[in-house]
Amino acid sequence: MDQYEKAGLDDEASYDNMDPEAREKAERENAERHRERLAYIQRIPAALQTFHDDFDELDDLKRDLRQRQRDQFAELGLEEEEEGEEGDNERYLDIEEAKGKLHLWIKEPRTVRWIRKNFKKFLLFFRDEKDKHLVYEQRIQEMCHSNKQSLEITYDHIMKTIPTLAIWVADEPASILPYLNAVAFEIAKTYYKNYESIHSEIYVKIRDLPVMDSLRKLRQRHLNILIKFRGVVTRRSAVFSQMKEIYYYCNKCGDKRGPIYQNDNQELKLGTCRGCHSKGPFLIDKESTVYRNYQKITVQECPGDVPPGRVPRHKDIILLGDNIDVARPGDEVEITGIYTNRYDYYLNVKHGFPIFSTVIEANYVKRVSDIGSFELQESEKQEIRNLAKLPNIGQLIIQSIAPSIYGHHHIKTALALAMFGGESKDIGGKHRIRGDINVLMLGDPGTAKSQFLKYVEKTFQRSVYTTGKGASAVGLTASVLRDPGTKEWTLEGGALVLADKGICLIDEFDKMNEHDRTSIHEAMEQQSISISKAGIVASLQVIN
Repeated sequence: MDQYEKAGLDDEASYDNMDPEAREKAERENAERHRERLAYIQRIPAALQTFHDDFDELDDLKRDLRQRQRDQFAELGLEEEEEGEEGDNERYLDIEEAKGKLHLWIKEPRTVRWIRKNFKKFLLFFRDEKDKHLVYEQRIQEMCHSNKQSLEITYDHIMKTIPTLAIWVADEPASILPYLNAVAFEIAKTYYKNYESIHSEIYVKIRDLPVMDSLRKLRQRHLNILIKFRGVVTRRSAVFSQMKEIYYYCNKCGDKRGPIYQNDNQELKLGTCRGCHSKGPFLIDKESTVYRNYQKITVQECPGDVPPGRVPRHKDIILLGDNIDVARPGDEVEITGIYTNRYDYYLNVKHGFPIFSTVIEANYVKRVSDIGSFELQESEKQEIRNLAKLPNIGQLIIQSIAPSIYGHHHIKTALALAMFGGESKDIGGKHRIRGDINVLMLGDPGTAKSQFLKYVEKTFQRSVYTTGKGASAVGLTASVLRDPGTKEWTLEGGALVLADKGICLIDEFDKMNEHDRTSIHEAMEQQSISISKAGIVASLQVIN
């Protein structure tokens, strides 16, 4: 029954009905003003907040913003996680707000909630710019249909959507990736509730990292960050079982302790028992302990990337999960992983001062043959099509080989045919006719034979150059060596294996021993190398 003056009231007839799009736009603008106002008020020092005129609006703004966030999450189909008092500002988290060391800041509850929430929205609602389909929803469903355990995430997609998370993934991958794995596993279980019975964990793999590193240039500044490089697999160990979560029990009172996550960088010390206060002995509870598959490979620099006169560098790569057995000796691989260090007792005893051995924990492993050796631009493809239409294209290719060497037209023709190769035929899957060409160059001293080989080495994408006197039978084919760490016999590929799908150049062929020369006959005739040593019987594919 209250009566109001008409002077301060608006007339309803002066306002038109708003359409849904205009109303939604106005609500977004209003919410944005509320967020800016709340952020401005909360940046005021605590000592001055009592003197601020609009400080009383803080509670109303917080309440209004929290309700709007709940409405947005309800529209997106997400369950909002429990938030504390400081959880209201998670949407304002930015790279500049990290205080102290980054790996400690990431582990804070407020930061973890922000990471999980934004990555969940990224996986569910990221759309392709071209056909506007949900990219990662489709990838998750394809992964579950194939019963796989890994979800590939394109780094450029994260950089465009959540730049802060992309920078943290590159700088602190060991701290970030476990949270991403957990979120991906939760989403997979929403689509397939019983997927946990197939795999207990899903691995998020970061692909297409924009920076390509070199094994030769890895230094201290690369430690504990995400790197990407290319190399050739030279050695692969057997698959072992590694402890992931360890449970111990006291042999005196039976008190159980765990799970304990073993860290390779430090020694595990249990201390005293909580039940009987004794120092053990502690025994491993084999039933409760969780194991995972473990494999180690050795990757060497690509032959074309080694500077002249230098020895190729190599690095040990640790493979876990479904990265195991992805590549074999002789394959050229592209690896994205974490460059980390581990304590080596024998290395410290030998040198007398603290030295850590460095390894790479692989996150994403892909064979170069699967992703393509190189990618051509559209302009380069068009140029190749135009050259293919020329009637004398064959003569142009032959004349372009070693142009500084006069004459020798027949030798240049043979090298051009060897570089381009023939067409292999597989008749009904029963009889295979190889399409590769072997070339033997004969001539007097000083007729530029070695110069032709050097030109091919620098021109062809994948080539291995060696001399007959400096090569042995096992160095050309393959060798069986005992791994110093596991004491297991491992297979290590030689020059012909490293030149798979490339060209192996052997200079001074007549200087080789007769035994070494006969060892490569199988490689030239059958395009394979058979090994039967130390209980290892294997056949390696060689395509020269």
